[in-house]
Amino acid sequence: MKPPSILREAEEIISADRERTHGKAEENLANIATMWDAWCRVSRDAQMTAHDVAIMMALLKIARTQTGTYNRDDYVDAAGYIALAHRLAAAGNEE
Repeated sequence: MKPPSILREAEEIISADRERTHGKAEENLANIATMWDAWCRVSRDAQMTAHDVAIMMALLKIARTQTGTYNRDDYVDAAGYIALAHRLAAAGNEE
């Protein structure tokens, strides 16, 4: 795909349909920042781990439930990220 096509596709993704589903981008991103900031403050690790990323991605999906309209994908993805975080933690492989 040529760069202009990618840019047009990205514009379509972040426009009206996305806002209807997830709410205003500014509000959604602020919610995500708040949740990620809280996680980073309570995390025991000095360096970001795979476990941290899985948790933070779940928090991203959870933050999306606070704006826009119901989107089943947010709940399914959040559960998937939590399952991955659990797998990493249970295996002692949180890196």
